[in-house]
Amino acid sequence: MSDRTITVVDDLAGAAAARIAATVRAGGHIALSGGSTPRSAHERVAREGLDWSGTQLWFGDDRAVGPEHEHSNYLMARESLLDRIGGAAPQVHRIKGELGHHAAAAEYERELNTACGAGGLPRMDLVLLGLGPDAHTASLFEGDDALEERERLAVGVDTPGMAPHVSRVTLTLPVLNAARDVVFMISGEDKAEAVARAFGDAPDPSAPAGLIRPDPGNLWVLLDASAASLMGNGA
Repeated sequence: MSDRTITVVDDLAGAAAARIAATVRAGGHIALSGGSTPRSAHERVAREGLDWSGTQLWFGDDRAVGPEHEHSNYLMARESLLDRIGGAAPQVHRIKGELGHHAAAAEYERELNTACGAGGLPRMDLVLLGLGPDAHTASLFEGDDALEERERLAVGVDTPGMAPHVSRVTLTLPVLNAARDVVFMISGEDKAEAVARAFGDAPDPSAPAGLIRPDPGNLWVLLDASAASLMGNGA
């Protein structure tokens, strides 16, 4: 079972940036997340002058759009991180959403197998995740078939459970749970109920984020005070 740590931090972006930097220094595979907190973490770690040449960057999910689209997680990562790295750059594995969500998922799965070795689960060194107000994570939504997938590495999601209602591609639970370290970055009072559903003393089994239990591996849930407000003494 995973070693789970839930902690409230004053500087959420800084704590996440430190996790990213440690993995970059060690050289490894990192799966990035979309969202405002990851954007801030990217900007912080990009200023550290790290050698990224031994790092491979992946994405936990993305919308089925092109790399210049406003809803693209890749575009956010490029603007906040990739374009700011001076010197040696990482190898970047982009989800090619412009192919359509099902074709892009199949292509991404092939790329995962090529980079990480076919025939087994790829083991990311660090997976960064966020949490939606509905307790979804990556693009794994309650009630969607993607949440039940146990064979595929990446799948297409026809209709996500919240806006923007754009088809998506997501890594599956087996891949996320094979990671050495998974770090949730969660901020805001609007996430407090979802935090309690997924990570509280009596977690809701229907909350997708609560199914992230890396084994063997470490689960880190980083919260700001507002996101942790319904956790009582558990955080």
